[in-house]
Amino acid sequence: MKKTPFLFGLCLLSVQLFSQTNGKAPQLGKDKIEAVIAAMTPEEKVYMLMGLGDANWSNPSSGEKTVIVSGSAGRTWNIPRLGITPAVVADGPAGLRIDAHPEKTLSFYCTAFPTSSALASTWNTALVENVGKAMGNEVLEYGLDALLAPAINIHRNPLCGRNFEYYSEDPLVAGKMGAAMIRGLQSNGVGTSLKHFAANNIETNRTIINAVISQRALREIYLRGFEIAVKEGQPWTVMSSYNRLNGFYTSENYDLITTILRNEWRFKGIVMSDWWGGADAVAQMNAGNDLLMPGCAQREELLKALKNKTIDEEVINRNLARILTFVQQTPRFKGYAYSCHPDLKAHAQISRLAATEGMVLLKNDFNTLPLKGIKKIALFGKTSYRFIAGGTGSGEVNYEKAISIKDGFINGGYQIVQPLEAIYTHFIDTILTNSKKENKKQLVDFHTELPLKNEQIQAQVKGSDMAIITIGRNAGEGSDRSIADFSLTTTEKNLIKDVSAAYHAAGKKVVVILNIGGVIATTDWRDDPDAILLAWQTGQEGGNALVDILKGLVNPSGKLPMSFPIAYADVPSAKSFPGEPKENPLNAPYEEGIYVGYRYYDTFKVPTAYEFGYGLSYTQFLYSDITLDSKTFSDKITVTLTVKNIGKVAGKEAVQLYLSTPQTEMEKPEQELKAFAKTNLLKPGESQQLSFTLDSRLLASFHSGISTWVADKGTYEIRMGASSKDIRLKASFDVPQTILVEKDHNVLYPNRLFKELSIQKD
Repeated sequence: MKKTPFLFGLCLLSVQLFSQTNGKAPQLGKDKIEAVIAAMTPEEKVYMLMGLGDANWSNPSSGEKTVIVSGSAGRTWNIPRLGITPAVVADGPAGLRIDAHPEKTLSFYCTAFPTSSALASTWNTALVENVGKAMGNEVLEYGLDALLAPAINIHRNPLCGRNFEYYSEDPLVAGKMGAAMIRGLQSNGVGTSLKHFAANNIETNRTIINAVISQRALREIYLRGFEIAVKEGQPWTVMSSYNRLNGFYTSENYDLITTILRNEWRFKGIVMSDWWGGADAVAQMNAGNDLLMPGCAQREELLKALKNKTIDEEVINRNLARILTFVQQTPRFKGYAYSCHPDLKAHAQISRLAATEGMVLLKNDFNTLPLKGIKKIALFGKTSYRFIAGGTGSGEVNYEKAISIKDGFINGGYQIVQPLEAIYTHFIDTILTNSKKENKKQLVDFHTELPLKNEQIQAQVKGSDMAIITIGRNAGEGSDRSIADFSLTTTEKNLIKDVSAAYHAAGKKVVVILNIGGVIATTDWRDDPDAILLAWQTGQEGGNALVDILKGLVNPSGKLPMSFPIAYADVPSAKSFPGEPKENPLNAPYEEGIYVGYRYYDTFKVPTAYEFGYGLSYTQFLYSDITLDSKTFSDKITVTLTVKNIGKVAGKEAVQLYLSTPQTEMEKPEQELKAFAKTNLLKPGESQQLSFTLDSRLLASFHSGISTWVADKGTYEIRMGASSKDIRLKASFDVPQTILVEKDHNVLYPNRLFKELSIQKD
């Protein structure tokens, strides 16, 4: 039988469909999605698979500009005759990113919330969910449909430029925080895009770099956080990453997107590419990467493939069905009347609360903090006057004003020493005046610190009660930090040393504030000041939040979601980052395997400056009464303990459960985080009982030889800690027989040989 030509067949189907709907084209939301797809022309099908970008890009059928919300990252295609509305998406791991003054009439400022590394430092998923609720409300009320957040890749190396957008070196923390953010955002009826899937841990050559990772390291470290976030958060969309993974672009990788994400994890939403990600549009469609962003370039490629039948139309239809299902969920499709007036004042307060809980007290000798009897403060460091609210790139937010540390102190009732302020104000003005760049927002952040003469420092001592020194660092999308950026400059170290010496000679205290987005070196200067507060990049209210802690209005309860090494050379990936060849890397062998962060430092007995989970408080907590509901594991086991505030002020404690597992068939890290919880605000003398339940999956490691999660038989030790090295209580239980917990597909194996780190002797 002679086959009907493709276009004729499509037209015939459209005529049949037209007659079935009483002369009207089927409408999305009223008719079945299959009927809507069948009514599309080939051009409409291909256009629906493509995004539409910024104001410079036009609708290819009409030539009209396509932007609906100024400053948004893009949108999907719309087909009015079929009732298909566009869906508008915008950047935003730390807050919605749109133009503040799109028409030069209305203001569309958004709230700058703490960055992800700061939010993870709260160890408080309920708080992160509340931040997500506020963030999602701005998405809704400014007329958008989905936020391109959260980003949950692993802090594999401290030099990654986007670490501020990511949560942790640990996949459990990253996954739980990501899931909380998704739930909060989507509670507004808007979507999220979990990103960047997967192993986007390097910004150098990010569009071509090939991450070479063992199956076990992938499953346990780099995919585990995504698995948790997908299963517990149910994001509307997932964004594939720029990089290659074991030889293939992630957006073209069927095993990653379909076999694992969809089939194993049961993800139901759409997968979109990162902007201009991937190389082969047909391969992306076949892999299950439904939406190509920002579109345009691949239209002709897919139209040709459809005409020549080098792509199965069923693949196109499958991807279209997922996109249309997504569109139906959006506020724009449902006709939501957005106000353009979210409650920014209320959201600023949420940002401030999150900022205070995310700051980490690293040092507090002689109870320097909270401040007592202090009225006049000398503020050293350019960042004291230009607070870094967040990182650069797609993680930026167009906020109205960021409260500087100087502003925070003034708001808190303190006086700032004027001669010193004048010196730094002149320095900052000079930087801005001499620059030819139009965008001067972050010039001061990246400029070298102002060197001060000793007499300039001495001149401030008499007129102030104490000194605050702020050290700033910024980074962002598109490039990684340098090794030099990891360490303080000679000027910065001299500033800390000289100010500390001058003030200590007068019997006065010195506090260093770290306004940074990623890990830096501390051991070669931390002995000089009396206290160190890691303020992170905590959004527009960071200056106020900082003073809330210094003043004692809030007791610091933040703890590190990553390790601070003594030296960069101690980082397990230091020798291989960003990849090889060093000058222009194409491949990045993850030679450290599963030994990322504390898993490496604890197992190989490498000392750190500040360990994973570390953070001081103004009070003390007692851990007691650990009990297990059974000494023998069957399908789950519950751990209970009591935490009591035995200090003199109210505070919160982040309690961490680590598990040490038997090493029989597979080698294991010394211990791994398996659960965590934040207490309520406990008054002095008040106690709270916490419970944690471990299932067989939390006991298991991934056995790549059989592609199975396995819980080995033997004795397991539970370690309840205030950090990975501050273990307060222990208890043990037995697994009588090896448990084959879950069989997965044997996919994503490395495309080249490399030697992986092992605790076993060669």
